[in-house]
Amino acid sequence: MTPEEFATVFDRLRREIQKVIVGHQELIDRVLIALLAGGHVLLEGVPGLGKTLLVKTLAAALDLQYGRIQFTPDLMPADIIGTNVIMQDATGRRYFEFERGPVFTQILLADEINRATPKTQSALLEAMQEHAVTAAGTTYVLEEPFFVMATQNPIEMEGTYPLPEAQLDRFMFKLKVEFPNVPDLMEIIDRTTSPAIPQASVVATKDDVRQMMQLAREVEVASHVKAYVARVVETTHPGPAASTNAARYVRYGSSPRGAQAMILSAKVRALISGRANISFSDLKALAAPALRHRLVLNFEGEAEGVDPDTVVANVLEETPELETTKRT
Repeated sequence: MTPEEFATVFDRLRREIQKVIVGHQELIDRVLIALLAGGHVLLEGVPGLGKTLLVKTLAAALDLQYGRIQFTPDLMPADIIGTNVIMQDATGRRYFEFERGPVFTQILLADEINRATPKTQSALLEAMQEHAVTAAGTTYVLEEPFFVMATQNPIEMEGTYPLPEAQLDRFMFKLKVEFPNVPDLMEIIDRTTSPAIPQASVVATKDDVRQMMQLAREVEVASHVKAYVARVVETTHPGPAASTNAARYVRYGSSPRGAQAMILSAKVRALISGRANISFSDLKALAAPALRHRLVLNFEGEAEGVDPDTVVANVLEETPELETTKRT
């Protein structure tokens, strides 16, 4: 696949999804970018904003297997991964057979993930990182592409648990789903209450997705661009290199996965813009979704209700694109 074909397929996917999803153009683009960069996405928003519909539409447009897990307080890890069950053959001999759970799919919707206990939430960790699951000492590889899109309600809502930092770090992006404006709300009413409800058609296949993911990996990254990303991540940590807001409000900064997320997603953004190399504008455009969930605020930050996006914006403002002088 060529870069031109990459951009063409991406545009077809975007337009097909927009036939079903009203508004949310930036959200759609970032979900597609994360998928093609090999990452996972955490969507945050109140119920009823179309998060589930977005996942189902994406699976339909790509003709991929779709699975859904509704997270509840009584959900157990075996309900996600699967479990060994006792079977009996024609001779009466009993044996164990692994019954696969809903994680064995290609696009997985983890709906309201923060309504389950941390123990159950962590059952997804291995699947998200290794694209495999282990049960009773046996490892089962998941079919590629494997993409988890989790939804969570705002933490202030009743019956929610905060996601463990280790699991948050497995998501490439955390995206906020905003409430639609009046024109979009009117369009939603028209589409969902008319006799013909729009449906997405298949515009790409899993082989197309695999080729696009491989092409994105091959995009070159200049050394000074890598150095900039490393400085950005360093600046999120309290310490001598910290930005003004990070030094004041952050207890722990981004992990190295934040740098990986910025680079990989910027590669995809460059390709859909018709470029074979990433620019600083690509990195800055995707810094907030890549880093916002990787910052742990300190007591002062929590008490003042500081938005992590404000910290990321301050980090970008105070981190020079080219390092000319060493910080002291």
